[in-house]
Amino acid sequence: MHLVRFVRAALPLVGAVLLLAAQPAAAGMEEAVKALQAGDPVTAEKELQLLAKERDPRAQFLLGLYVYGNAESKLFDINKATPLLLDASERGYLPAMVPLAGAYAEGKGVPKSLFEAYKWCAIADRWNVPNANLALEQAARELPADEAEKAKAAALAYTFKTK
Repeated sequence: MHLVRFVRAALPLVGAVLLLAAQPAAAGMEEAVKALQAGDPVTAEKELQLLAKERDPRAQFLLGLYVYGNAESKLFDINKATPLLLDASERGYLPAMVPLAGAYAEGKGVPKSLFEAYKWCAIADRWNVPNANLALEQAARELPADEAEKAKAAALAYTFKTK
């Protein structure tokens, strides 16, 4: 799928934005980022686990995308990765939305759904996530027009969870 290739191509940009924008407030966040940069997903997982259990969306994103979602990681497990991205996205963590859309487009860790892929791209675009507009354009090419309109309406009506 073209959307999945686009999402994969955009991932380094999303990660760079996250690492530049996020000032690690939690004790283990800085160590986890350093471990990821050093190619040590085992240490990163250890540092991020407690934060992710507390539902810190930054930790969920890093675990979901770079520890469990990276096919080159020793800890690759898409069934662990996608639920973390979904929870972070549902609560409004913007960097998780485009990778989540890619997971839906490909059916990785969630049932395959071009509708959900389009919806998450539209939500990300609405909140000005970098490159979300490109992912949305690609998703629109892969989804019938009537379904795209329904997905767009679902995106506009979506409200983030607060818990």
